[in-house]
Amino acid sequence: MPELGPQDHIVLGLVARHGPLTPYELKARMEESVDYFWPIPHAQLYRVPVRLAERGLLREEAEETGRRRRVFHLTDAGRTALRRWLAEPRTPPPETRDPAQLKLFFADLGDPEDIVELARSQAAEHRRWLDLYRRLRHEIDPDDRVRAESRSRILELAVRHEQAYVDFWAELAHNPDRSPHRD
Repeated sequence: MPELGPQDHIVLGLVARHGPLTPYELKARMEESVDYFWPIPHAQLYRVPVRLAERGLLREEAEETGRRRRVFHLTDAGRTALRRWLAEPRTPPPETRDPAQLKLFFADLGDPEDIVELARSQAAEHRRWLDLYRRLRHEIDPDDRVRAESRSRILELAVRHEQAYVDFWAELAHNPDRSPHRD
């Protein structure tokens, strides 16, 4: 049986956190949480719960009347798989597929002014993300203690991450000829 991938753990985690979910509800929960840093195509989000149900990690329940929605419940095996994954401290290397970093790598092959425009554009884009993450952190409901702590941690990481990007790109836009810092 193949190992579970990140999208599988996301689905298990969201069902564990929010209770039984339809694929549509799962999509909505994704969009308000992990989609900011780990997007999953919506079509795949409809296939993952079915696959997890086939493996016994979720239980599928079809409504008998009305819209006949499919509702997925976490099983004991699913909870065990999720806890085993959470308890493992090692993770694969991060995946970075940033088109701006790709352009930065090849910038010496283009017009020097292009790097300034790229840097300005990226500084502005990362400021937007920084503002969004700060707003989301500010909107955390402190009465929802478990989720508040979890959301606060991930949003703090996101704020620091975006601040580093803003600082880098703004500095590059201001002084594109400056040699990078060497440690």
